[in-house]
Order: sequence, then C-alpha cells, then structure tokens
Amino acid sequence: MRLEYPQHVAEFSSYEDAQAAVDYLADQKFAVENLMIVGTNLKLLERVTGRRTWGTVLGGGALSGISFGLFVGLMLYFFIGPNLIMLLAGLALGVVFGLISAGLAYAVSGGKRDFNSTRMTVATSYEILAEHKVVGQARDLLAQRPGARAAMFE
Repeated sequence: MRLEYPQHVAEFSSYEDAQAAVDYLADQKFAVENLMIVGTNLKLLERVTGRRTWGTVLGGGALSGISFGLFVGLMLYFFIGPNLIMLLAGLALGVVFGLISAGLAYAVSGGKRDFNSTRMTVATSYEILAEHKVVGQARDLLAQRPGARAAMFE
C-alpha cells in the first residue's frame, strides 16, 4: 500500500471518476501498479435510525441471542446426542444470554445515547497518486482523455 515518493496526478469528486481515470490509464498501457487512489477529506456520517427503549434493546438482545443459541444448540445436538431437546435448550440459553447482556449494557449506559444509528466514513474527494518516476506520463495521458477537465478538480 506504499508508493516510493508519491506525487499528485489528479483529484476527483467521486471514487467512480477516479476509478474511471485509472481504467483509462490501464487502457493506454500505462503501468497502473505505480498508482494509488486515496480518499481525502474524510467525513463521518451517522444516520439515526430510531429511538432506543427497553423494548428495542431487549428485542435486539433476543434476536442476537438466537444465532448464538442456535450455534450452542447445534453443538449440543451433535456432541451430546441427536435430541431435539438439546437444540431447544441451546436456543433458549442463547436468547436468555442475549437478553441479559443487552439489558445490562443498556442499564450501565445510564441513559446516554438513547438512539440507534449506523455510521459510515466517506471521502469528499479522491486523489490519484503516482510514483515520482511516472507521474509526468500519467498526467500527460489523463490530459488527453476525452472530457478530462470536466471530471477533474484542478
């Protein structure tokens, strides 16, 4: 993931544009192994998806416990004996464990962050860097690309 003496070739507003530029260079038989696309000016986006209540916390804990419980139940089923009771016991233990762990975590939080959300880090621009020995060639080829000025920041 490192280039030797990387230098700026071009900057784009979207990853797709940067990827298209590298694809164009590959089509021109440029040694693309000397390039790197770097996302810059990172932003953290957080989308609030709902309010967190005891009901949603315990429901989520039960759901996450089902998969763990199913795994435990299958292990009991295969290693102790092929008995449906073993499968159901493991499933029940998983749900109980999920309820307890989610409930304890919510209780310890003390009412802070009473909402659910998803997070994503995104770049606001994408820069193409090249090894110092080929940067001029990359810039020249991209300058010949149809519509090159419209896609690039300069």
